[in-house]
Amino acid sequence: MIRVLLAEDEELIRHALGVLLDREEDLAVVATAADGRDAVDQAQRHRPDVAVVDLQMPGLDGYEVVTELARVLPECRAVILTAHGKPAVLRRALASGARGFLAKGGPGSALADVVRRVHAGQRYVDPVLAADALTAPPSPLTPREAEVLALAGADRPIRDVARAVYLSPGTVRNYLVAITHKLGVQSRGEAYRRAVDEGWV
Repeated sequence: MIRVLLAEDEELIRHALGVLLDREEDLAVVATAADGRDAVDQAQRHRPDVAVVDLQMPGLDGYEVVTELARVLPECRAVILTAHGKPAVLRRALASGARGFLAKGGPGSALADVVRRVHAGQRYVDPVLAADALTAPPSPLTPREAEVLALAGADRPIRDVARAVYLSPGTVRNYLVAITHKLGVQSRGEAYRRAVDEGWV
């Protein structure tokens, strides 16, 4: 029997996925969680074989949950389930240690199959997303630009960002101007939202 933890913040989806997995003779949902911190706590308490983790959750996001599970429960393999199937998101998910990556909206039987594959030591990535990831252009931001934009967010004060990255406020402003120009947007907020959406920060 493969023991599964299901972490999903939307109750209706969490319940539906639980019912779907419990119908399989070789799978048992042993714990559920509605936020990232609870997912890690439940994993330590119930020691599942596979954790199915939604990417966007309160507390800790899916990346952070997978990274933390690798630290506290390395024998538990993780599958990230997401509605945000962009190539950059896929790359970050795999870098966090996820063994499977599945976009929401796929066939109902796909999740159970992915859980089995991951439990058997295989990796699984949605083939369409994998093809997109191989052909997607890299981030146009340099590592330093990505760092500054991630810290700046949509509206963090320039002075706070400057202190965090040990730069002058003028240098931070120059970075943000260059970033908005490079991304072809009108404001820092637009630049930040696009970078987050594309998985660049």
